[in-house]
Amino acid sequence: MSSRPAAGGGRWVEVDPARVTRWVEGFADRHGPPVTTVQGYGLLLTAPDGATAELHTPPGARPTPDLPAFVGVAAAPRRIGLLLARKGAVALGVADGTELVVSKVDTRYVQGRTAAGGWSQQRFARRRDNQAKAALGDAAELAVRLLLPEASTLTALVCGGDRRAVDTVLADRRLAPLTTLRAGRLLDVPEPRHAVLVAAVSAARAVHILVR
Repeated sequence: MSSRPAAGGGRWVEVDPARVTRWVEGFADRHGPPVTTVQGYGLLLTAPDGATAELHTPPGARPTPDLPAFVGVAAAPRRIGLLLARKGAVALGVADGTELVVSKVDTRYVQGRTAAGGWSQQRFARRRDNQAKAALGDAAELAVRLLLPEASTLTALVCGGDRRAVDTVLADRRLAPLTTLRAGRLLDVPEPRHAVLVAAVSAARAVHILVR
């Protein structure tokens, strides 16, 4: 379980689906038995002392009318596509439940920034931009080969890394079937590597809870 501050107050908590029931029990112990209401994002728990917890339905899971059903669908196996991209690196995968069953990582050299000024700096900047564009073009080709054939089997596509890089990859018109599956969640990941892709499976399946 991880936690981070939320814009506007409160904090976001990421909870493994198997631990949601225990987390809610702890919330009730601290704040009193909550009232559950259905919201567009999932479920809202409102405690007697005014504390609230927004349980956001994880990517690929269907909306539910109550907490037991929410826990059930959150923990159920789902087939999820993963696309992680940062500058010169991309990692693609398909997770079936908690298992990564398809994966590919590709890294291309993209020149770092230079301290030189004037024309030299501009030349390096153009070269760096061209290298980054070429890398993301290769990433789109990988997505076409690995993820596009799986599109009909996926319940969601979860992306991570740099939003601009991800948007550039998915701008390829051939990937439109994947774009329609894209979840709103953007995973905060370091430069994509195989280990990062494996860890992203749990992050993609986690239940996000906004506590105030």
